[in-house]
Amino acid sequence: MMSKTPKEIVKSAYEVDLIHNLDELLDYLHPDIELDWSSSFGFLKKDFDGIVSMFKEMTVSFESIRCDISHLLAERDTVTIRCTFYAGTIENPGKEEHFAHFISIWELKDNKLYRGYQIS
Repeated sequence: MMSKTPKEIVKSAYEVDLIHNLDELLDYLHPDIELDWSSSFGFLKKDFDGIVSMFKEMTVSFESIRCDISHLLAERDTVTIRCTFYAGTIENPGKEEHFAHFISIWELKDNKLYRGYQIS
């Protein structure tokens, strides 16, 4: 089996059904991952445990999550992705609404997401 390009790795990571298969997403995260995130709540810095905790909280709140990727650019081991996330809540099953727009730059190491710079 051929190895994936950095662009394919990032695309696959964002397409994981994390509500029903969080462990698959964890396979894409480098153990030393760091994410610098400028969000509507201010600046956040997350490490592996912080990212895992955030996604575990999402599995409790949402029935489904889907990512719509509009841009995906790569240069060597650095990938930029622009996407919109849609979710179905537990309180309103069957109705999907967008909940966030992201632009993220990921540096990969050992074919895993290693350093992230994100704005939402």
